[in-house]
Amino acid sequence: MTDESVLVATRHWLEKAVIGLNLCPFAKAVYVKNQVRLVVSHARHADDLLEELDRELDLLVATPAAELDTTLLIHPTLFEDFLDFNDFLEIAEGVVDEHELEGVVQLASFHPQFQFEGTEPDDISNYTNRAPFAILHLLREESVEKAVEAFPQADAIYAQNIATLEKLGHEGWKALGL
Repeated sequence: MTDESVLVATRHWLEKAVIGLNLCPFAKAVYVKNQVRLVVSHARHADDLLEELDRELDLLVATPAAELDTTLLIHPTLFEDFLDFNDFLEIAEGVVDEHELEGVVQLASFHPQFQFEGTEPDDISNYTNRAPFAILHLLREESVEKAVEAFPQADAIYAQNIATLEKLGHEGWKALGL
């Protein structure tokens, strides 16, 4: 798998699912302004990925939001198992804390087998966080707060996403080429 094929698949997911289905009403604005950094990781071990996370956090906070608002750190092969990835997220959150970025940067996660606690693996609600690869999404808290202020029903996004996916169904999801 080449970096370009990983980036093409990730952009397709962003454009068809995240933006196309409006799963994140804040994504389109930064995406069309090229303020989203997509980084394909070649880390061979979790420790290597944590070092990349260190660098990406430093870059994000050192760069003005008008140039770089958010980063997707994509790893196409390291975390094939969702539970392993989920365990890794606790460590990744610790890296954010070590950088003293709590309240400045938050992590969101996406994975091909993402599963919310208490759901069945194929429950359509899980697809709100399904992506072609394991992804650590680094978001600026300030940008999230501004977006929430501009979107009066931000707390309803999760429920709207589930309703959208239930209406779309598994066949509709597959029809998106995801």
